[in-house]
Amino acid sequence: MRRNGSYETALKVIKNSDPTDYLVLPVEQKDRVMISVFIRDGSGQSLMDALQQVLEDESDWRIYLEKVEATAPSLAERSSEEARKAQKALREEIYSNVDQGAKMERDYFLLVALSTIVAATGMVADSVAGVIGSMVIAPLLGPIIAFGLGAALGNRELLFRGLQTLVLGVGLVLVLSFALSFVLSVDLNSRELAARAEVRLDGLALSLAAGGAAALSISKGQSTALVGVMVAAALLPPATAIGLFLGDGRMALALRAALLFSLNAASLVLSALVVFRLKGVKPRGWIEQKHADRAVFINAGLSIFFLILAAVLIKYLDLGARIDIG
Repeated sequence: MRRNGSYETALKVIKNSDPTDYLVLPVEQKDRVMISVFIRDGSGQSLMDALQQVLEDESDWRIYLEKVEATAPSLAERSSEEARKAQKALREEIYSNVDQGAKMERDYFLLVALSTIVAATGMVADSVAGVIGSMVIAPLLGPIIAFGLGAALGNRELLFRGLQTLVLGVGLVLVLSFALSFVLSVDLNSRELAARAEVRLDGLALSLAAGGAAALSISKGQSTALVGVMVAAALLPPATAIGLFLGDGRMALALRAALLFSLNAASLVLSALVVFRLKGVKPRGWIEQKHADRAVFINAGLSIFFLILAAVLIKYLDLGARIDIG
């Protein structure tokens, strides 16, 4: 950044944040400096917000985040409150990780296609291992969490990008599974396939847990590999079953699988929204927070309404009864 009035204010902000250490270094460009700040986990978000507020009217600055793996001598033990805050990732870190997972890249569509082939083969062969294997491959966590985070932050760009990536990915699943139904010898006695047409309320527990666990893991900066499998378990098999049922001319069963998929997707988004809110993931500015509150209210309200309506239909039509599709 440049040495000006904002620089002096930014330096005061850094000093007031109680950093472990900081260093001001001159760089080759005239009137520019680089400030390295070493701060303990848990204080980074307030410092980031304060610096962005100070520098938002400037055009020539940038903040980089890097983790320090170790330091010697060891730092003093933190209080319980400081330790709790240290478990929370910075908003910018969360956004960066989620944004990467919502990108429509070639590898994303390739993994979706491969997981669909494995899932379709596993369900037709009534192979639990095959269905589980497809969940490990499927990269559906990224777009679902991007949609939830976009709603939590009131970020329309991230929200619609996540939705678009998810819709295109699921569209690929439907097209490919429909085509596979003409190639594979679809066994309608398969329990793995029949289970995707049985819509039970207790099955929503998986989706609610998966969405909440994914949002919690991301907000704490932890690995999401296992919860990614949980999300795929809620979305990939039902979506694949829709295509297989349609290709076999079983419209009623395809509609049941579509309802199961829709319920799971709504549950994932709702639980992710709730967890992001509980973890305090929200925009920096007051106006942005108002927009985010409205987005959360609308999306959560729609999800809850849909879940209640679906629950009534499940009970009234007995959609959770065991199906014999032989």
